[in-house]
Parts: sequence; C-alpha cells; structure tokens
Amino acid sequence: MTTLFRRLVDERELRDPRAFLPRFAEQARQLAQRDGDVRLAGLEPAASTFEAWYYGQRLPNRDARRVLVAWLGHSIDKLFGPAPQTAVTPQDDALDSGNADLHDMRKGAAMAARRARDFALGTEQGQLGDETLGYLQDEVRRITAEYPRKPLSALFDDLVAAQEDAFRLIEGGRARPSQLQQLYLLSTLLSWHMAKACHDLGDGSSAMMHARAAGVSAEKAEHPALEAMVHGLKSLIAYWSGYSADAIFHARRGAAEHPHLRGTVSVWLPSLEARAAALAGDAAAAAAAVDQAARRRDAVEPDDLDELGGLLTFPVEKQLYYQVETDVLLGQRTESTVPDAERAVQAFTDPTAPHWAFGDEAGARCNLATLRLHADELDGAADALRPVLDLPRAQRNRGIVISAQRVHHTLTRSPARSALLARDLGEELTQFAPAAPPALALPRRP
Repeated sequence: MTTLFRRLVDERELRDPRAFLPRFAEQARQLAQRDGDVRLAGLEPAASTFEAWYYGQRLPNRDARRVLVAWLGHSIDKLFGPAPQTAVTPQDDALDSGNADLHDMRKGAAMAARRARDFALGTEQGQLGDETLGYLQDEVRRITAEYPRKPLSALFDDLVAAQEDAFRLIEGGRARPSQLQQLYLLSTLLSWHMAKACHDLGDGSSAMMHARAAGVSAEKAEHPALEAMVHGLKSLIAYWSGYSADAIFHARRGAAEHPHLRGTVSVWLPSLEARAAALAGDAAAAAAAVDQAARRRDAVEPDDLDELGGLLTFPVEKQLYYQVETDVLLGQRTESTVPDAERAVQAFTDPTAPHWAFGDEAGARCNLATLRLHADELDGAADALRPVLDLPRAQRNRGIVISAQRVHHTLTRSPARSALLARDLGEELTQFAPAAPPALALPRRP
C-alpha cells in the first residue's frame, strides 16, 4: 500500500533520508518555537525510522506525529492511510516562511501592546484614571477566558505583568475608594489565576502563597463568592498534591463560611469535597458531598463570576467529570459509572464549546481509560487515552500528569499488562509522566 505520507514525500523529492531528515529537523525547531516546547528543538529521527515510515512499517511516535501533522497539513490517520486515487492538493508547509513572518509580526504587535500599556499606566500620574482600570479589566477578562484553552506559556508573562500592575496601583495611593475596591477585585482574580498557574507548573508552595494573596484581596474587595473561590482553589491544590484531609478542609470551610451563595461556586465546593473524600477512601463522605452538589445545582443562579466564565464557573459537564472521578478513586463501578464517564468525555470533545477546557477533557479521558482497564478493555482504554498522550508538552499541567500516572498505575496491575499494546502504552505513559504520584493520589482497584 502506498500511503499519503509516502506520496507527499515523493512529491517534495525528499525520498533520500539525507534530504528528508534536515527538513524534518527544521520543522521540529519551528514547531518548538511556536509551541514553547524546547524539547522538540532537537528532534530528528534516525534514517531507519524514516525508512519504516516511508514503507508503512511503523507509525511515528507522539512528538514526531506533531511535527508531521503541522508540516504536511494532514492528520496522522490520513498520512498513514492509503493515498487517494486523485491528485493531492499540495499543502503549504505549515511552519514555513509565510507563517514564520506572521509569527514575528504577532510578536511585534504584542510588544507594541505592552509598550502602550506601560504608557497608559504611567501617564495618569496624579490620579488613577478610568483607562487604567479598563486596561486591567480587559486583561482579566482575556486571561480568564483563555486560561482553560491555551498553554500556560502563552499567558504566563501577561498574567505576571497584570498582577504586578494591580499590586502597584493598589500600593501607589492614587486610587479613589471606589476604584480601590475594584482594584482589589482584579487583584483577587489575577492572584487566583497566578496560584493556579504555579500549581499547574508543579510549584505547590508558590501556588499557596498566591492563593493566600488572593484571599486577602477578596476580603478587601468584600466579595463572598471570590472568597469561596479561593477556598476552592486551595482544596484543588491540596487534592492534586495528594493531601486529601487538607483538600476536604478547604472545601468544607468555603461552603460553611458562605452558605448563601447561589452561583456555581456553591456546586464546585461540594464537588471538590467529594473527590477529596474519595481520595481519602471515605465513600460515605464522598456520596454525601455528591448529593450536596446535586442539590446546590438545582438552586443555582449565575453570578458575576459565572459571567466571566473560564475556570470561574462550574458547568454541569465539569460536575459530571468530578462525579465520575469520585467513583474511579473509590474503585466503585455502578451501572451508570461507565456511561457517565463516556458522556463526560463526549461533553469535552468540542473545543468550540463555551465550557471546554483541555485539562478537563484530559481528566475525563483518563477516568474513562482507567474504567476500561478495570474491565480488561485494553483497546478501548488506549483509544480514550490517545488524545491525552498527543497533548503538546506545554499543555501537560500537574493535574493532567497525575491523571496519566493514575492510568499507568492501573495498567501495571491489569491482566493485560503483558500484551504488546499494553507495553507500548506503558512506555508512552512513562515518557509522558515519568514520576510516580503520592500513594494516596492513586485510584483504587474495584
């Protein structure tokens, strides 16, 4: 069979490995620059590997797939499927000079925008003006909307700068009382996202420091829902670090201190408690928290945080994902667990949906893969996990890595662990998430 990959290689006159490999390496370097994944910069397959691709004897690994898809403009399934009978429309090299120029222009535009920001923040010397507050409000809205959808590397510098601007304006003494309260609100939101960013980077100590700063700002802003959100974030950080007791404490404290909230944060807190209780092996407490979350959902009235969206709202799709994860951690499998897990994955398959987040999709897929491994459905587990394993390194945050580690833990104890597919999957999982998670962060065998 002649594959589409082979035909495209022939059309580009790259059949000789000495021609193909340098071109591949250049595409890998450009993709590394675009995605902020420095590890790709040195990627170059062996000549024998290219030969195996060319003759359809072997599929590329995860990183090589990313380069080939970006370069040749087709999915891996199409590239290594039969070449069509009709002529293939040549694809522009996705990372060649035209896009490189566009990338440079966008970088220049971003630098100009930052210079304009500095100018605006510095011109209102005597008194804080509306334009400065408007800038920070726009940044908060943008960062909130983009955080669940983009790699942290695309947002981190802007997040750091905006948080610093908010702190400086609060400390500068130029704000009127009404403006100061608004600045504290913006400081809370930026510190909250900074705490989440540090957590995603695996820096739990810095994450908690920023979370405490967010808590102080939320009190100054006199915003109960934000105070509850901070408690929820502390619970989430503790949960992914394997500290189930701390995670339960923070979730319950947020709910106890703010019992009259009606926004979706009121559902998030008991959902967090349910996962943390499951992590601790307390099935009764987990079930009670799941029931509490369901009751709170029935009484939800969206608030200003829900209007901002992003990670500040807790939609029903995410609640289902948390509920499935609670069952997975407990090792429970009711009649509805697998269908619920499949529905949770389906809910996060559309990146254009307003509730979509790459982290939630990855977590839902890892839960489904774990359940299928428990049922000795190795092929189904591999299918559920493939989009997770193909995630760019820049998107592999702490929660996703630990979710993948949980799947690996289950795979190593599966009756199918000696199968060729299981060994290949295990090797990919080891490369994806090499370190072992805390024992208490692992799922239980039903």
